[in-house]
Amino acid sequence: MEWNSRSAGELAVALRAGEVSSAELTDAAIAGIERDDKAINAICVRDFEHARVAARRADHARARGEDRPLLGIPLTVKESYNVAGLPTTWGMPQFRDFMPAEDAVQVSRLRSAGAVVLGKTNVPFGLQDVQSFNEIHGTTNNPWDHSRTSGGSSGGSAAALASGFGALSIGSDLAGSLRTPAHFCGVYAHKPTLGLTAMRGMTPPPAPALPTESDLAVVGPMARTARDLTLLLDVMAGPDPLTLGVAYTMTLPPPRHERLGDFRVLVLEEHPFIATGAAVRAAITRVADALVSGGARIERHSPLLPDLAEAAALYTQLLFSGSTARFPIDSYEQLRTRAACLGSEDQSLDAARLRGMVLSHRDWIELNNRREIHRQGWRQLFGEFDAVVCPVTPTPAFPHDHDPDLLARRLDIDGTDYPYFDQLVWAGLATMPGLPATAIPAGQSAEGLPVGVQLIGPMFEDRTPLRLAELLERQIGGFRAPV
Repeated sequence: MEWNSRSAGELAVALRAGEVSSAELTDAAIAGIERDDKAINAICVRDFEHARVAARRADHARARGEDRPLLGIPLTVKESYNVAGLPTTWGMPQFRDFMPAEDAVQVSRLRSAGAVVLGKTNVPFGLQDVQSFNEIHGTTNNPWDHSRTSGGSSGGSAAALASGFGALSIGSDLAGSLRTPAHFCGVYAHKPTLGLTAMRGMTPPPAPALPTESDLAVVGPMARTARDLTLLLDVMAGPDPLTLGVAYTMTLPPPRHERLGDFRVLVLEEHPFIATGAAVRAAITRVADALVSGGARIERHSPLLPDLAEAAALYTQLLFSGSTARFPIDSYEQLRTRAACLGSEDQSLDAARLRGMVLSHRDWIELNNRREIHRQGWRQLFGEFDAVVCPVTPTPAFPHDHDPDLLARRLDIDGTDYPYFDQLVWAGLATMPGLPATAIPAGQSAEGLPVGVQLIGPMFEDRTPLRLAELLERQIGGFRAPV
């Protein structure tokens, strides 16, 4: 049996039955990494010696009768998480020697659940790209086509999963950083509801690991099956121990439905700011057809849907509002001068990015108020629907593009060029209001590349899109290993 291709749920069953030991699973995963990762470059920091020790401890614990959710299961973590004794650089060369003294809260939760941490996965510089490459660790390739990106910023984690380097991984998501790599590599990922998963220790170096209240970003699970996402989310969910009682201490409600035929789903594939490529349209159609054949009620339009153009502009300004916080004052003043020259008629996303970079606190509060109006709109929509199906990005994985001028990069959508960052609008649809969203595999392009879609659910009802993902996996299939 090829253990490296098995889901975490399958490995847990085998471990409980005594069919395999954690030491054997860990050795198999390490052998796979040593054999295959040179071509992929997903695991940028290896911790094999400690992994083997943790595996032996897991086997001894099981022999004593212990049984924890992840006991003995090998997995990886995104490079941006602090792991005691390993470097945390966020891909920034000036911090190549930064070594945190303690684990991030989520790494601690993995260890408490019995997981075996194999190492850390590659990221872009500062986690600020839809690709994963940096000067320290190089470029992570897509396991399906090495000339293409694995996505970002959790691209190393998605490539690791697709390659069989561990059964699970954890990443983060501000601009699709969980969902886009999952879509590009053909695996699963879940962006939790904002605030559901504690982020302490997923901190840019050399900042101290303190509790933070994020405006947009979350941390979440990645896996090769939908059910494994739920398994890992249950380990990750909950408030930071340093802020217990502040918020989000409730138990997540169960999914709204257990049967596919009971779901009410809004299906979207068009956006006012960017085209949707043929491969992604086909994936949306495949999911819609599966919903219909399973008895679900689908609609293609709803007057309850918040305005997509305004949502994209709001998200873009909020996203970029934090990007200039530490800019030198002269650079910041140059941006302010450029923004002042924008005409009120310029409602492009390029203009929204520039306006976001120079937002005053007063303007940010006004944007936040508008965000609350959108949240109310989503609450009303989810009174009529249980989930929204839409693209993650407009295309499958694109060829590596390392142009240092990110604003000069272009995205080719079926022969037409678009600004590189405009592809973020679909990820932002869930991120801006803080909604949960599950990325699922939904077929392949004509070139044989994976194509995914996302399932957006109601706030704090993460189990609803996760359950829908499980049901769709049965209908259309799920992860396929690269060929």
